[in-house]
Formats: sequence, structure tokens, C-alpha cells
Amino acid sequence: MLKQIHHEPCSYYQFGNKIEAEKNDYERLMETGIRIPKMLAIDMEHERILKEYIDGPTIYDLVLREEMKPEYLEQVREMCKVLYPAGLNIDYFPTNFVVQNGLIYYIDYECNGYMEEWNFENWGIKYWSKTKEFLEYAEQHP
Repeated sequence: MLKQIHHEPCSYYQFGNKIEAEKNDYERLMETGIRIPKMLAIDMEHERILKEYIDGPTIYDLVLREEMKPEYLEQVREMCKVLYPAGLNIDYFPTNFVVQNGLIYYIDYECNGYMEEWNFENWGIKYWSKTKEFLEYAEQHP
């Protein structure tokens, strides 16, 4: 899978060197041992990353189709048990997780310093079932 870094304006967040951040975040996540796609190549000049393709539905699609399984929640909570002590949060939005052969993979490399308000229990879980927040997002992004 090829990821091209893009530079859209964002009023609530200031980005630094995005390709360097992706590279650093990948290395930090690899150290945790959570399931992520392997980085196969990186082109710093053109801001492109070639990563292993993880084939399967996203958690978002599974929630939409009402095919979400309790073991996927258990698996993300197991990831949290490794990430929190490492001082990290990942982007828990369900489009960032793919299920392959019954295992969830975090397919993004973005991670940030741990903040309780952005952890899975306080933010991410709101989008892992058909909650008000999930349904509003789905309506706005058909």
C-alpha cells in the first residue's frame, strides 16, 4: 500500500515534518510489538511510504454491517495495555483498524504522547459501535 503525505490545513492541530513524524512513529510502534503493517520503503523527498497491505474489513465497516465481534474490542484493549505504559496513544478511530484472519491491525502509524482524554476508553470506544457519535460521523461521510 502506498501512502502519500498530504498537507491539508487544520485549525486545531499544528503539524511539523509529517514524513519524519511517520517514520519516528513507526519505529516507536514497532518497539511496542502491537500489530502494524511493515514499512517496506520510505521516500523522504517525495513524502511517500510503502507499507505492507493488510487485507480485510475495517472495524468501521464491521460496525456499519453489524458484524463487530467482542474479541476485536478485547484485542484493542490488549494493545492499550502495551501502549499506555509506553506513554502512547494511537488514533483509535475504527477506519485505522483492519481485521485479517481474526486479528486486528492498526494500519496507521500515527501515535502521540499519552493523554487520558484521547485514550481508547474516553474517546476511541465512542466509534467502535453504533453510538450517537458513530452514527453522526457515518451520516456526514456516506
